[in-house]
Amino acid sequence: MILQAIYITFRDENAIKLPYFIAIAGFTCGLFAICIPHLSALRIWLGVSTFLSLVYIVTAVSFFLRNGIKAPPRDYSIPGTHTSKIFTTIGASASLVFAFNTGMLPEIQATLRPPVVSNMMKALYFQFSIGVLPLYAIVFIGYWAFGNGASSYLLNSVNGPVWVKTSAYISAFLQSVIALHIFASPMYEYPDTGYGIKGRGYIIITTFVSAALPFLGDFMSLTGAISTFPLTFILADCMYLVAKKHKINSLQKSWHWLNVSFFGLMAVVASIAALRHIVVHSNIYHIFADM
Repeated sequence: MILQAIYITFRDENAIKLPYFIAIAGFTCGLFAICIPHLSALRIWLGVSTFLSLVYIVTAVSFFLRNGIKAPPRDYSIPGTHTSKIFTTIGASASLVFAFNTGMLPEIQATLRPPVVSNMMKALYFQFSIGVLPLYAIVFIGYWAFGNGASSYLLNSVNGPVWVKTSAYISAFLQSVIALHIFASPMYEYPDTGYGIKGRGYIIITTFVSAALPFLGDFMSLTGAISTFPLTFILADCMYLVAKKHKINSLQKSWHWLNVSFFGLMAVVASIAALRHIVVHSNIYHIFADM
């Protein structure tokens, strides 16, 4: 969608459809994977990723503040029926934990040198304090600026210098390529060693599926429900209960079992919400739709 947004910024017609932009994005990711074949080869690219993220964040927040101050009164109510509001909210929670699961990277990096536990805790504290501020700033300031009329991709709603807006688009796209490589590298390795399929085969498959099903965000929500909720919240509590079985009091045990029960319920309900969205969108959009 980022490449499509750049195209629409300069051209009014819709000659190039979304599936073509997805194919271009897939080709770019494949080219980057060929040039940077291993995680250890990223090195400077992690710094580049951070810089690109800052460019996007600063530009987006500046646009939102500028547009929000000049905007007429906005509607902040949640549109839709009572049922759709419930399913949308629950599905969004699964998408949120899936997207924010990128916090695993600083946790993993923190274990590369001792003291491992101390370094990991520092990474976690940073991630859930300063690390979340840019995310909250973009979401809340963007919603304040545009209300419920905001585009699903917030920069599509802003008005401002085209070159600045384009710079933010390009920064977001390139940062996404680097971030995808970080988290897709284990998948590249798995089919390569397990089935003799090179990483580019994985990219071709995922690009084709993304182009065929442009409402892939619903599947991201489903993935968050069936994998991120259990792995991030439920498994961690269960492992702690087993490891500290005779060293924690009944109040601590009750707290962890409460977490297991609550997030277990969230995983089930979020899965149902995601499946509902997939069914609804499957009836609305055709294969290779231009959304």
